[in-house]
Amino acid sequence: MIKYNLKCENKHEFESWFSESTEFDRLKNKNLIECIFCSSKKVDKSIMAPNVTSSKINNNQKQISNLKMKNIKKDLLKLRKFVEKNFEYVEQNFADKVREVYYDKNNKKNIYGQTTKEEKEELKEEGIDLVNIPWVNKDN
Repeated sequence: MIKYNLKCENKHEFESWFSESTEFDRLKNKNLIECIFCSSKKVDKSIMAPNVTSSKINNNQKQISNLKMKNIKKDLLKLRKFVEKNFEYVEQNFADKVREVYYDKNNKKNIYGQTTKEEKEELKEEGIDLVNIPWVNKDN
């Protein structure tokens, strides 16, 4: 596993883990990496300081690190399963559908979907707060 500091075109900085050093490039070439703040697909590795550790890391420490990663993934998969079970997927129509729900106080529909950076900004200006959820692939 390798952790990279990433930066999007809008200068948002965040970290992400990859299975190996070539994985970032492979995912970027497939347009599968996006900013967790604004969903921009223009993300690059940022300057980072290496985390140098002793070569004497024992197996117990490796197991703990692997266990933490598995638990994080398990939690994110639980979140995805909950959203898929309890929310309606509205695809790219999210911006329009969220306005319908927001302005119709009798509408208590739970929805999720996709929106562009521009649509997200417009919704924010209207007072509609959105939450980005890290969407972990089920088969990854």
